[in-house]
Amino acid sequence: MRTDESTDRTLLARAAGGDGSAFAAIHDRHVRPVYWQAYTVLRDADAAQEVAQDTFLTLWRRIDAVRIVDESVLPWLLTTARYTALNAGRRLSAVRDRAAPLDDAEPPGAAPSPEDEVLAAEIRGLIAAAVDALSPTDQRLYRLCVEDEQTYERAAAEVGVTHAAVRNRVSRLRGRLRADLSTLREQS
Repeated sequence: MRTDESTDRTLLARAAGGDGSAFAAIHDRHVRPVYWQAYTVLRDADAAQEVAQDTFLTLWRRIDAVRIVDESVLPWLLTTARYTALNAGRRLSAVRDRAAPLDDAEPPGAAPSPEDEVLAAEIRGLIAAAVDALSPTDQRLYRLCVEDEQTYERAAAEVGVTHAAVRNRVSRLRGRLRADLSTLREQS
């Protein structure tokens, strides 16, 4: 239970008065959920980090207009992070679209070439082999988090491990798959 001096409402009021340590306390308290909200939208760690920073910058700039809900600034932060991430995603998409050379673009609905189909089959086989080589727990986590796009929290609850264990295992698995796929890319 938080004391009156450590509630978000009190910290926000102190921060609005120029207390940097109060703002730092709000940041430290809520930066992880703000980051994960952004990551959920963008699926890019660097972009999510930037959105989290932008969200707290927006909080600082609009500190007098922030609406507290149930003594917490977190709902405001999560909403701001979501919309900031959506805007960042649109900007990133527009940049990618402008950067894509039109000569290499395939017309919509074009059938993949036989070479592309062979490469895609090789990649699927490589992924299947890598997943088959995993422990049963890691296989289940792969299916839940990567194929079914479940949150780490939900996967952790279903498998009976901690959120950190899911995050570490899935991160290791993705790293291994990236390494295997880069080897295949170098060969082709």
